[in-house]
Amino acid sequence: MSRRERGPGLTLPLPLAVALRYLKSTRRDAFVSFLSAAAVGGLALGVTALILALAALTGFQEALKREILGRTPEIEVAVPAGEGAQGVRDLVAAHPGVGSAELLVRGQGWLVGQAGARPVELTGYERRPPASFPIAADAGPGLYVGDRLAAAWGLEPGDALEIASSRPTLSPLGVQPRVRRLPLAGTFATGRTEVEDRVALPLAAAEALLGGGDYRVVASTGDLDRALAVAAELAAALPAGSRVRTWRDLNRGLFFALRLEKTLMFVAVFLIVLVAGLALVSNVTLIVASKRAEIGMLGAMGARPGSLQAIFLLLGALQAVGGVALGAALGVGGAVLLDRYRLIEIPGSVYFLDYVPFQVRTPDLALVLGAALALAVGCALLPARKAVALEPVEALRR
Repeated sequence: MSRRERGPGLTLPLPLAVALRYLKSTRRDAFVSFLSAAAVGGLALGVTALILALAALTGFQEALKREILGRTPEIEVAVPAGEGAQGVRDLVAAHPGVGSAELLVRGQGWLVGQAGARPVELTGYERRPPASFPIAADAGPGLYVGDRLAAAWGLEPGDALEIASSRPTLSPLGVQPRVRRLPLAGTFATGRTEVEDRVALPLAAAEALLGGGDYRVVASTGDLDRALAVAAELAAALPAGSRVRTWRDLNRGLFFALRLEKTLMFVAVFLIVLVAGLALVSNVTLIVASKRAEIGMLGAMGARPGSLQAIFLLLGALQAVGGVALGAALGVGGAVLLDRYRLIEIPGSVYFLDYVPFQVRTPDLALVLGAALALAVGCALLPARKAVALEPVEALRR
């Protein structure tokens, strides 16, 4: 038997030609047509839901990463006790891969004003607040508080504020708190994910308040990937006991939680695709049962078992490609429209965004389409094997 069917200007392999004929012939049977539409529609629905869920999750995660990384130094070096902080800063600044290096000192304290007292994290800086304190470009050195705290207390530049350290000092009159009174130089933009108030003040004032404190050197390279390589080189060049951490180390727990969240979301929503795959099994099985006589005739005419199996594998694959393609178009198109026009709004006072962002990444899309196609074609394999097992004589009797 010829393995090819010839038509006007077109030659197709026998399995593909028969699969296309069966795909069209199912429209004559209302029940089979309904099962085919349900299988294709379920597969498209599952792929659409999976793409939209991953796009929304990716959009949220990328926005959160930008928010967090905007306040995280590329490289942070903890100065060991007994080492000169300025010397360590000079070593970091002298490295050829470092663009800038600043010495900071950190500690805990209280901000005291007319509106009351508030616990804050103190950060002392040398020349200018670090990038984690976004201030105006023309702002000079001084005391800076978050814009939300300034709005809540009604603070204006020039207002005098007292800062009390958590480390008291011993005087002839007993234990006394360390307090400095400083004028407010300005405010910085507070991130929406911040849960603790922060204050930036000149290094000399911070050292007087904290009595030394926890010294850190923050360095910038201008590129996150380059920072990872520079950090490894700095770890070998700095004094023993220096702890070098990158933006990845400082947010390792966050990044792990985001990867875990995305994996669980993929597995949960992929169950819809699995259900659609089972519907595809039922549909192809029904087609095999309704075409028993034709299968027996093809076998009696010399069609090999591999060709018979390929017919129904291609039939399932064609339905799978149709469902996956439709789902991909709906999912990607829906994600683009939802993100461009910001159709899903959320309360900005509760979340760090005002709308639900959608971002379709090529690796995620490839994973969804590949997994859905593999599952659908795999589900069509069982009824395809059942068609091969039919005896031509027995099939023709029925």
